[in-house]
Amino acid sequence: MKMKKTDDILLKRLLLSVGILLFIRMGTFLPIPGINHGHLAFYIQQHPITKNLVSTFSGNDTFVIGLFTLNIFPYINASIMVQLITGLIPSISKLQKEGGGEGRRAITRLTRLITFGWALIQSSSIAFYLKRALFDWSPLLAFEIIVWLTTGAMIVLWLSELITEYGLGNGASLLIYTNIISSLPNLGKKLITENNGSLTLVSGFGIAILFFIAISGIITLQESARIVPLISSKQLSQSQPVVSKVTSNNYIPLRFNQAGVMPIILTTALLVLPNYITNLGVFPLLTLPIFLKSSKIIYWISYFILILIFSSFYSTIVLNPKDIAQELQKMAVSIPGVRPGLATTFYLKQVMKRVTFFGAIILAILATLPNVIEGILNVSSFNGLGTTSLLILVGVVLDISREMKSIILSNIYNERFD
Repeated sequence: MKMKKTDDILLKRLLLSVGILLFIRMGTFLPIPGINHGHLAFYIQQHPITKNLVSTFSGNDTFVIGLFTLNIFPYINASIMVQLITGLIPSISKLQKEGGGEGRRAITRLTRLITFGWALIQSSSIAFYLKRALFDWSPLLAFEIIVWLTTGAMIVLWLSELITEYGLGNGASLLIYTNIISSLPNLGKKLITENNGSLTLVSGFGIAILFFIAISGIITLQESARIVPLISSKQLSQSQPVVSKVTSNNYIPLRFNQAGVMPIILTTALLVLPNYITNLGVFPLLTLPIFLKSSKIIYWISYFILILIFSSFYSTIVLNPKDIAQELQKMAVSIPGVRPGLATTFYLKQVMKRVTFFGAIILAILATLPNVIEGILNVSSFNGLGTTSLLILVGVVLDISREMKSIILSNIYNERFD
């Protein structure tokens, strides 16, 4: 009976999540009124840069500007911005840490407001970019496109919050997960088509092994943590066996990959930006030496080093050693053998520096793995399934499994004490 009730809860949450994801997926292909997609398709076929951009986002050469085209991306940009603002502005950081429920609601409202701003920016960019593709473009049509896309983005945000609260998994993560999974068939087709002659049984076996290594490395990176034991002032007066037993159960888990996929995103953005600005023609004089443009080795060395730098920077924003030391001091809890206050802050900084550096090296190796596969096995189209995508896919599966365990355990405890 208890197991049946738990299964019913999980089934309801799962059906709600799947239903909302299917609704959003259908809304992505619901065309916005007023746009002639025939003109748009003709323009895409005639312009290689636009065609490559469309292939990157849609997985093929066809593109429909639908109600939910912006998807969850404005919210993702807003969340990143709020994280950076929280780490850099002390007043907002204090509101998040000491504001309690009201502080969290204020941060949520700020995130929604910034999401609305990002949706306006992205929809405006699409609306005015379409001026060169649509023969019947007008300011009124641009305004309608902006309204439709912005409204769609805010509906997607609301639906993702419904998944997070009442469904199974995190709504934003599941939407990104769905986008990646939906592009896999086209990626597989492209991989087979472009490498029809060079893809042999040996290279296929090598790809499978490297793919297994990548998945194993990502799981290890996501789940590994450095355990920092804790002890309270009351436990110091107890006997040694009791203290050692309690200490083993009280600890701070410092994850190897505190920053998640952010170092890869920031590194890619920084390295792509000069080429993107040059292609736009904003700064025609912005040119790089020929050896920097053609040398892949210099590019990947820069990629590796920047991931290390951004991992160190972003991990301090996610988890500040000074804040942890202050919280421990307020709770009368300390690290065995380390004095409270500045000594604890220094100790945590040193431990986090080593843990983050080790995690960043693993992350950088995994990030360059698709290019290693392309270079060694002489195959292409692997950048469509990079480390960022694998990190998100594995992370979402692990989060859902943890949430399912939590629901099962909470239901057992509730029925035991009812």
